[in-house]
Amino acid sequence: MTASMTARHVGDVLAPAEWRAHRDRHRARVDDLIGPYLRARRRGVRHPVIDFLFTYYSSRPAHVQRWHPGHGIVLAGADEYLGLRGYHRVDGGVTVDPEFHRGRLGALGATAALLRATASRPARLGCFGLHEWAMVYRTDEPRHDAPLRLGRAGTDAVVDEMPLRCTHFDAFRFFTPAARPLNEAELDRDRQAADEQPGCLHATMDLYRACFTVAPLIDSDLTFSCFALALRARELDMRASPYDLTHLGYDPIPIETAAGRAQYVREQAAITEAGAALREAVAQRCTTLVAHAPTRVN
Repeated sequence: MTASMTARHVGDVLAPAEWRAHRDRHRARVDDLIGPYLRARRRGVRHPVIDFLFTYYSSRPAHVQRWHPGHGIVLAGADEYLGLRGYHRVDGGVTVDPEFHRGRLGALGATAALLRATASRPARLGCFGLHEWAMVYRTDEPRHDAPLRLGRAGTDAVVDEMPLRCTHFDAFRFFTPAARPLNEAELDRDRQAADEQPGCLHATMDLYRACFTVAPLIDSDLTFSCFALALRARELDMRASPYDLTHLGYDPIPIETAAGRAQYVREQAAITEAGAALREAVAQRCTTLVAHAPTRVN
């Protein structure tokens, strides 16, 4: 987060030149990160790695491209924001609508509770990304249009020889019927808060969803940080997957070997460490937003 936005307080008013400078810097950061992908996407080009952050999460590029100052900041001369979800006009400019804020209290509270439950557990770093392998185990219907590095039989053999230790329900639910009984635990939605743990790449990717689903209450600096880490996690996810993505510039991590597993754990640990700080930031932001919910005026 930029220092100037960190120092802002509820009720502060940003002059047009100031908030437009923040907006333009934000757009430049997004373009530096995924600009080529977004331009290819507009031409209809599909990408099996990055598309996930938009298609699976029912997100749109605008969710990460558009700059929001966050709850309580007033943007002077910002009528362009009036057409966006969650804004309304006040004296001095445009800010987040208190009705929108009140309508998101349930989501904010549930998100904070899930993130704190996840953070309360030790990170488990021994899954080796096998969830992607379990999704194609003993089936002729891969989830991505890319060849399998080890072929069909070789892919199945890896799953047969290595334990499945997935803790994330939203990955587990895509396991093939043959793979589900092989996982160390049967996962379900009702137990998600009891099973999530911070070493899971998908739990870290979910921080991006936690931000954009309550936008514009959470500022875009935090949302961008979560998106950038989700992209790192997704890239590791797919480099360790059974797919051959070298044509897209992704060097595989051969988790079927001891060296590959060691590399995976090193990169997973680095993402877990970065995710811990962001998880706390998102949880604290959600908690603060619940605590400072506007009262309804009759």
